[in-house]
Amino acid sequence: MNAPKEKALTPYQSTVGATMTRIGEMQDGNQIQFPADYSPQNALQAAWLILQETVDRERKPVLEACTKTSIANSLLDMVVSGLNPAKKQGYFIAYGKQLSFQRSYFGSMALAKRVDPTILDIVAEVIFEGDEFEYEIVRGVRQIVKHRQTLGSIDSGKVKGAYCMIIGQEGVVQKTEIMTMKEIKKSWSKSKMKPVETNGDIKKGSTHADYLVEMCKKTIINRTCKPIINSSSDKALLSAVNRSEFTASEQAAQTRIEENANKGEVVDLEPPPAEDHPDNIARRAEEARNANDEQAQTVEERKENGQPTTFEPEF
Repeated sequence: MNAPKEKALTPYQSTVGATMTRIGEMQDGNQIQFPADYSPQNALQAAWLILQETVDRERKPVLEACTKTSIANSLLDMVVSGLNPAKKQGYFIAYGKQLSFQRSYFGSMALAKRVDPTILDIVAEVIFEGDEFEYEIVRGVRQIVKHRQTLGSIDSGKVKGAYCMIIGQEGVVQKTEIMTMKEIKKSWSKSKMKPVETNGDIKKGSTHADYLVEMCKKTIINRTCKPIINSSSDKALLSAVNRSEFTASEQAAQTRIEENANKGEVVDLEPPPAEDHPDNIARRAEEARNANDEQAQTVEERKENGQPTTFEPEF
């Protein structure tokens, strides 16, 4: 009598189910703790619904295009961070065959509050041309002294900068970050979306141009929250944060390689030859000969001009 065949795991069971099992193991080992108002099950359910409609840049479903391991890791990173995609706290992005969970600025604020329970609120504002804005530095800490805004300055649409304040439980401002528009654009220029032209103008039709104020707030909030998040002592959390950043950085490097290849440029990925490599020995010998020839020529020229041929060392 033949033994009954085992049923193959469904995609849901092999991803969400496996993630829940791993989360249970981490909880049993006291490796992870969740905020009182956070439900890993609800977050995973929301993520699964979103993943079924998420595609990569080739318009292929990520559940088919990405590896099962990266899908499971992206779900694990989301849960370990205590974030929920249904609240717009993060997005699933495919980098080739690797799926990554990238937190939004809503997620950065939620995560910073989780890392530092003394944080009551995180507030960001944009500074328009025509605003009255003053700040001072007291013992190395920036403090906003005045920010007066009018409807006229808002209607100008010309952003001069942005700032973000971390407010503690007693209503005291714990930290303030300020960025000029030039600094914000410099940050944007590193994005794979390339929203900034070489002349410094924001590309028309880009998300950054259409939602200028929101994108400025996103940039300053992420800059303010990043050091707070990175100061966490939660090893599981830092592992999740570092993995998502590494995946994005790795894809950015790959994109640059592909772009250079398309331009006909050669990108050398081989390590440089060792110092005792024959090519290096020959190169150093040639450089020594050239240096001797140049020195001899210099001495002869100085003799002809009646100048001294000995040189004092320079310090």
